Amino acid sequence: MSLNIEYEGSLYPSLIHSEESLRFAREEFQVRDDDTFIVTYPKSGTTWMQEILPLIFSEGDLTPIHTMQNWQRVPWLEQKSGKALLENRPSPRLITTHLFYHLMPKSFYTSKAKVVYVIRNPKDALVSSFHYHKMASFLENPGTFDEFIHKFLEGKAVMFGSWFDHIKSWWAVKGQDNILFLTYEEMLQDMRGVLVKLGEFLGKQLSGDAIETIAKQSKFDNMKQNNMSNYSFVPEDVMNQKESNFLRKGIAGDWKYHFTAAQTEYFNSVYAEKMKGLNFPFYED
Repeated sequence: MSLNIEYEGSLYPSLIHSEESLRFAREEFQVRDDDTFIVTYPKSGTTWMQEILPLIFSEGDLTPIHTMQNWQRVPWLEQKSGKALLENRPSPRLITTHLFYHLMPKSFYTSKAKVVYVIRNPKDALVSSFHYHKMASFLENPGTFDEFIHKFLEGKAVMFGSWFDHIKSWWAVKGQDNILFLTYEEMLQDMRGVLVKLGEFLGKQLSGDAIETIAKQSKFDNMKQNNMSNYSFVPEDVMNQKESNFLRKGIAGDWKYHFTAAQTEYFNSVYAEKMKGLNFPFYED
């Protein structure tokens, strides 16, 4: 059995996706106006936001994140479990996806559903993906780091397709008032400010105490120790966390410890070409 299936030009791990689940997400899923989607390219802060949004909706009550696995509290739309976990869930629903804008459910485009889109420095997303591919048995062997850089930049042999295409698909609709763009880096630098921004966007008036509670719980070390969030219940033959922790470092700039000068120059040249003419405020270091 192949490790991946292809759908609309992108690869999806076949252990947790199927043609039926992807078709359901695109063709059948009925989006509600009070749905909130977490949208990311892989390894860009997804698990982090799956910790934060339930706490915002619970106004700082920690019960949701200590009693439910993160994939149950904020289910994945396109995975095999999506239909069962989401279809009959009471509103308001929190939903996670890696889908491109043009592959969102057809009912999404006429809804008032909100999207929190998290962007991360692509070099850091690449490094995190490299380690993830090494520890997850359901993903292709990444090869050498240099080989993986080329795969990532080409977007043809990595899960969920091209980082560049994913960013462009969502950045093209940045003017819509139901989409909020955040960066992984600003979450690290000013979580309280991010929480205020999220509260306003989601229509949630958070007290000062709630903001402090959420900011504390969503610190990387606290989240890493939360067994409902760190994937420690996943069998070792599926995710070998002796090879690399699923929640590894949670920092910005880790790429500087992996890239050579030549690799950095090459990455930057490809980035400049692919993002040419796009009014996009990141990353040219």
